[in-house]
Amino acid sequence: MHIKIRALLALVTSLALIVSGCGSSSNGNKHSSDIVLSDKVTINMMHLWPVAGASGQHQLVNKIIDEYQAENPNVIIKQEVLDNERYKAKIKVLSAVNELPDVGLTWAAGYLQPFVEGKLFTSLDELLHSELQDSFVAGTTEAYTVEGKTYALPLEFNIAPVYYNKKIFERYGLQVPTNYDDFLHVVKTLADNGVVPIVLGNKDRWTGSLWYMYIADRIAGTETLANAIKGSASFTDPGLVEAAKRVQDLVDMNAFNKGFNGLSNDEVKAEFMDSEAAMYLMGTWELPNYTTNQVIPQPFRDSIGFFKFPTVDGGKSNIDSWVGGPGVGLFVAENSPVKSEAKKFVKYFVKRWGEESVTGAGVIPATKVNTSKIQLPQLYIDLLNEVNKATNITLFADVQMTSGAAEVHLNQIQALFGKEITPDKFAKAHDAAIKTGK
Repeated sequence: MHIKIRALLALVTSLALIVSGCGSSSNGNKHSSDIVLSDKVTINMMHLWPVAGASGQHQLVNKIIDEYQAENPNVIIKQEVLDNERYKAKIKVLSAVNELPDVGLTWAAGYLQPFVEGKLFTSLDELLHSELQDSFVAGTTEAYTVEGKTYALPLEFNIAPVYYNKKIFERYGLQVPTNYDDFLHVVKTLADNGVVPIVLGNKDRWTGSLWYMYIADRIAGTETLANAIKGSASFTDPGLVEAAKRVQDLVDMNAFNKGFNGLSNDEVKAEFMDSEAAMYLMGTWELPNYTTNQVIPQPFRDSIGFFKFPTVDGGKSNIDSWVGGPGVGLFVAENSPVKSEAKKFVKYFVKRWGEESVTGAGVIPATKVNTSKIQLPQLYIDLLNEVNKATNITLFADVQMTSGAAEVHLNQIQALFGKEITPDKFAKAHDAAIKTGK
């Protein structure tokens, strides 16, 4: 009986297919010989925008994926979402066994290099030569180029301002500092009144690097810092050593929250957003939390302003020199079994991200934005204007460096803030790491 039922079902299915084919032919839509019953294509995507810490970006990713799947019914996009540090750790593990997701996020320059050398990322030059060719802000795609080929397409462009709580500043009669002495006055006043001046989650290490880079830029100058990172100058330059000393001076002033070296960026960010600390140095990827993220109370969003990192008297840089640059970009894995479809998805994603990320997520995209007809929060407009008038943007040090040197830099940053090493030893350790070229 079961055999007969299965046979009958098979016959019904076959007849249905034949009728369907005939119907298509008689309607003039397509001949039965043209019908292709294609299998579903699954694209595995990994990104670092969890809903808890990056609500705007998280929602936008889902929106773009839903649109793509609606327009391409044979495609399924599977997401794996991790926070920043867990993402970095997992990508490292997956790369070691050559099991990267079909589509994922990467940083530029030195971070990208070992993945390219290991033949883990595929070239995306063909996408750049499509209608995306003139879409990107000048200088953004070049950061993802190795030996003339582009291995990722950037999504964001970031600078790192000092966000501050205007209500806390007003409570203690503080003004936005434009020079370093005024900044130290702000720090001292807040610390003396039992308020955490600055939140820092230096367990992640790159967060402390932002502080060192800005102080180094302001004292030694942009060119000196850039050359030291490249290895054509030394970190023992007096200005760069002085910058390391100034970092430890801030620690001695209780400028940062307690236990900062053992806390992650995500952990301390909550302290700032609970108005328990006055300042927070971070990239503009945080903008959604202060502008468009409806989950964050409006009174808090209204209380946040920003200032440019102050200049140092006698220093060799200016206040319009920023730390920042292209943010994360999308890669396609070289060994992806769905490489062609993955590239189509990346092309679609980059285009839609550029169109939607300003109003949908409140971030500054790496693609050009016409803001003339867009209503934007003032904080966003002000920072976008700062990008346009910047005299220099120095790419994050750990992103510029080779992977080995970057790891030494980050470990030395944590040791510097923890006062486990002297500024002189900090400088020499950098030179030794960069000299190896690894």
